[in-house]
Amino acid sequence: MTTIRNIVLVHGGFVDGSGWQGVHEQLTADGYRVAIVQNPTLSLAGDVAATHQVLDDLDGPAVLVGHSYGGAVITEAGHHPGVAALVYIAAFAPDKGESVNTLVSDPAPGAPVPPILPPRDGFLFLDREKFAASFAADVPEAQASFMADSQVPWGLDAAGGAITEPAWRVRPSWYLVATDDRMIPPPVQHTMAERAGATVTETPGSHAVYVSRPASVAAVIAQAAEGTATS
Repeated sequence: MTTIRNIVLVHGGFVDGSGWQGVHEQLTADGYRVAIVQNPTLSLAGDVAATHQVLDDLDGPAVLVGHSYGGAVITEAGHHPGVAALVYIAAFAPDKGESVNTLVSDPAPGAPVPPILPPRDGFLFLDREKFAASFAADVPEAQASFMADSQVPWGLDAAGGAITEPAWRVRPSWYLVATDDRMIPPPVQHTMAERAGATVTETPGSHAVYVSRPASVAAVIAQAAEGTATS
């Protein structure tokens, strides 16, 4: 049996792929080949296409990893024949016909409400003044401020893109729950992970757990790679 060596990382809304740097460093130090998708976050279909383009260039099977909205992307893109397993990092794991919008449309009483501003020219942003507390509470203050000021516009067609067939029905999946997340409440993360039949791990961390705790994130990804060894 051969452990999978290719890892593909997909970022979520409001950010770009540079946030994966710490996870990239951890995984490459352990011998993995890591590719990062710079998905445009204009539409779900466009982001799936960008992910497929990266997968097409690999020389073998890969573990496909998504953070936040990136979970919706990998749920749709994960049918690619090069995908051996899925890993959700504090991510959305929609079912058929669901989108990020439908999953957040009816928050539980008392759950934190992400500070998403009204759409502007077809794009969404987080309130800069509330970004750190909601998205990156355990990230160093200067770094969280930079993340707030360098937000990537998140297209309404991305947030509203519906899943056709969820790849977690046909691919093994892992899920890392960030227990201090104020964007996707941890109970919601657990519910989606259970529905997907994922192997679940918990860690203290904000929604930006992939930035603040790269070793914990990399460990779950490595677990998926080792648990999906190929003949």
